[in-house]
Amino acid sequence: MNILMVLTSHDKLGDTGAKTGFWLEEFAAPYYVLSEAGHSITLASPKGGQPPLDPKSDSPDFETEATKRFRADPDAQARLANTNKLEEIDPSDFDGVFYPGGHGPLWDLADSPKSRSIIEQTIRAGKPAALVCHAPAVLKDVTAEDGSPLVRGKKVTGFTNSEEAAVGLTEVVPFLLEDRLSELGADFTKVGDFQPYAVRDGLLITGQNPASSEPAAKILLQALDEVRQDVAAEIPA
Repeated sequence: MNILMVLTSHDKLGDTGAKTGFWLEEFAAPYYVLSEAGHSITLASPKGGQPPLDPKSDSPDFETEATKRFRADPDAQARLANTNKLEEIDPSDFDGVFYPGGHGPLWDLADSPKSRSIIEQTIRAGKPAALVCHAPAVLKDVTAEDGSPLVRGKKVTGFTNSEEAAVGLTEVVPFLLEDRLSELGADFTKVGDFQPYAVRDGLLITGQNPASSEPAAKILLQALDEVRQDVAAEIPA
């Protein structure tokens, strides 16, 4: 099946002068989970080309088996350096989408009409969408078919207020993800800071933090299998 992965193009951490972008583990772990399952992955970002990497996520303190594998994988690195422009993406070409986080999405993807359209078209077509860490911020303007917030009444998670406080960025981010989703009527659920946690509600899959990216990708695999089975059941014998 064809999976779209959408990464941020934003590299400035507010007015701090520090750099941000996508979080490496949140890309690398799902990339290998999905590709090893035999799915084809297309990478996209608002500006296309090389998306900015949060430099902290590439430090030894945050190294994982997936990030080490990525750093030894020239093919994956070349693909990441040449992402498609998001505006050129047709969501009908894909069977599901995955959004890695990092702080970058809070500034660009969260306010992207194209990103909003991709998620709305994906969900309305009966296909799954998974978002981890700060990436659920892109859901803030996404609506259901009746015009209500997509997250209203849905169980979701994402980077929590206490996790944002722990990294010292409560006053830097444009909004607190936990607060915003809760204000939209989401049933925001969570576990302890930086512990793996992913939740599915229908076609919507969300993960709390970097450690949740692999569990979220595995849930997406299950959802894709269900879509495949549903399609197979509709084909006349």
